[in-house]
Amino acid sequence: MKLLVTGAGGLVGRAVVQHCTKEGCEVVGLEHAALDITDDKQVNEVFDRERPEAVINCAAWTDVDGCELDPDRAHSVNARGPELLACTCRSLGALLITISTDYVFHGDKQGFYDQRDQPNPQSAYGRSKLEGERRAQQAWAQTIIVRSGYIFGEGGTNFLSTFLARARRGERVLAIRDCVGTPSYAPDLARQLHRLVTLDLPGVYHVVNSGEGASFESFARDVFAAAGLNEQMLISISADDLHRPAPRPRNSRLRCLLSPAVGLEALPTLRDALLRFVGR
Repeated sequence: MKLLVTGAGGLVGRAVVQHCTKEGCEVVGLEHAALDITDDKQVNEVFDRERPEAVINCAAWTDVDGCELDPDRAHSVNARGPELLACTCRSLGALLITISTDYVFHGDKQGFYDQRDQPNPQSAYGRSKLEGERRAQQAWAQTIIVRSGYIFGEGGTNFLSTFLARARRGERVLAIRDCVGTPSYAPDLARQLHRLVTLDLPGVYHVVNSGEGASFESFARDVFAAAGLNEQMLISISADDLHRPAPRPRNSRLRCLLSPAVGLEALPTLRDALLRFVGR
C-alpha cells in the first residue's frame, strides 16, 4: 500500500513513518516545508504526483495558547487543512485518517469521554480541531477521525516528552496536579493508526494507552520512579497557577466504544509505555 503522511516532521508523524515503513508500506512522509495542507494548489499537485491509497494527516497547529491568540491561523491549519485533504482524497478514492484531540471536550465529566459524548471545546484549539473533524467527514465519507491526547515520545516538544531530559539535567520540573487525561505513547499510537488503515472502517475512534489515565503530576512521578530520579525535583502546581491564555479541560480522559466491536486490540498499558519511554 502507498501511504502519504503529512506532518512527518512532528512527533506522531515520525513515529507513523517509521512504523508503517517497517510494516511494508510504501511511505511518502512530507514535512511542512514539502506540503502545506492549507495550500489548495500544493495539496493537489502533491496528491496528483504521489497518488496515495491512504493518507494519515499528522499535520496540525498544536500550540494551544498560540491558537487562542491567533484563532484564524488555528482554523486555517486545523479545520480548513483536513477539509482540503479530504476533498483531494475523495478525488483519488483514498482513505483519510486525520488526528484530532481530547480537547474537543469540555472537561467537566467525571469519567471517561467516549463517542457518545457531545463535544464542547472551550479553547480556540479545541474548536478548530472539532471543525476539522466535521469538515473532513462532510467532504469525504471514507474518513477516519482519531482522537488522542497527552501524546508523548522521543523528540517531542511538549511537557510529557521533555521533562525527563530536563530532570536528568538537574532542572526542577513544574507539573500540574489538577488536569487529568489518558496519555498516549507515540509509537503505540502509530501502531494503531496502521491497524486502522488496514481495517478501513470510517468513524471516530479514541486511541490512548490503556489504564485509568493520569494527571501531569502523577505521570511525571511515575516516570521519575522508573528512571530512578529524585522526586524532590518535581514541583506540584495547579493549572490556575500558570495563568495561560487558553482554558484546558480538567478531565479529558478518553475511552473507545468502537475498537472492541471492530476487533482492534487495546493499546498497551500506560505503565508499559512509560517503561519503554524511559528505557529509550
